[in-house]
Amino acid sequence: MEELAQLRTYLEAQRYDEALVLIGEMEEMAKEDKINKIGSFAIILLLHLIKQHVEQRSTRSWDVFVRNAVREIERTNKRRNSDGYYASEADVREILTTVFPVAINRASLEIHEGRYDSSEIATMIHPEAMISQAIALILQNRSANQITTS
Repeated sequence: MEELAQLRTYLEAQRYDEALVLIGEMEEMAKEDKINKIGSFAIILLLHLIKQHVEQRSTRSWDVFVRNAVREIERTNKRRNSDGYYASEADVREILTTVFPVAINRASLEIHEGRYDSSEIATMIHPEAMISQAIALILQNRSANQITTS
């Protein structure tokens, strides 16, 4: 809110160059917030995909976590007033890649009752395949939503 008050001050004083700089900073902060939220849901998504892959099984709750994480990634990423997204597919892939080690660490606590550490889990999976699977689920959800809203 402090930024909005400062923006008002700049505009009222006709200090447009400073107002534009502040607007750029505010846009960056908003995008960073979206990326952080997407990252949080990406960890949940990857955690459950890793668990499914390593344990070679799934549960209803894991499936629900996957669906909810995909839905929340899309909801967070969707621009409200346009047909666009805050983060492109390449950006989402980068987010997934960045948070992948966190997902492995968390998965190591849950897979087979914590029997394996994160380095052992890492040898049991193919990170790029897991990330591609996550992207495919996100895009599949996007396509399904476009069909239902058309």
